[in-house]
Order: sequence, then structure tokens, then C-alpha cells
Amino acid sequence: MNKQIIRTDRAPKAIGPYEQAIKVGEFVYASGQIPLDPKTGNLVEGEIKVQTRRALENLKAVLEAAGSSLDRVVKTTVFLKNIADFAAMNEVYAEYLGAAKPARSTVAVADLPRGALVEIDLIALV
Repeated sequence: MNKQIIRTDRAPKAIGPYEQAIKVGEFVYASGQIPLDPKTGNLVEGEIKVQTRRALENLKAVLEAAGSSLDRVVKTTVFLKNIADFAAMNEVYAEYLGAAKPARSTVAVADLPRGALVEIDLIALV
């Protein structure tokens, strides 16, 4: 199977030695997205709902570049800096992925890159 690198200017550039996503066969594996503005590369200001929306918009752009979409997501992992933000994050998450209802893990972590409140990665069908 061939491994195809997925890159788009509609999502932030990788801030480390990884790609935005990798497509293999019928699947696309998207790297974790934190709420960076793709135009400036800066963290978006705001509470968890604002940051969750930006992270999901970034993932949406990556999926579209891979020939997929949010309704084809099969698994996500959500990393929260504060588990008390779970309900608010979940409201925005449901707007984007509620119909797809992918499998999901949500974990609280000590810290995230650039002081982000949330990071989300996913796997989707192409």
C-alpha cells in the first residue's frame, strides 16, 4: 500500500516533525490539531468552545484535502487541558461530528502545545 502525505494551507502547518495527515488505502490518519489560526500560525484566543471550533475547522480542512469529510470520521481522540471543559467541548464537537458519531476517547492532560486548551486527532474513511 502506498502512503500519501496530505498537506493544505487551509490548516496550520505542522509545528514538528510530522505531517498534517497520512492517507493509506481507504483511510486518512489526521495528526492532532490544536486551535491555531492557519493564516497566522497563532493560537486563537478564547475559551474552550472557541478553541474546539478552530481545531475542528482545521481537521475539516485536512480531511477535505485528503478527499474525505467529517461525516466519514470513524475515530477521534480529544485531549483536554481541563476535564471540567468536557461539556462545553462536547457541545461544539456534536455540531461537527454529532451525525457521524465516531468512536471517541477523551482524556485530560497536564499540558498541550502552545498553551492550547484542546487537541483533537482523528481517523476517517476516504
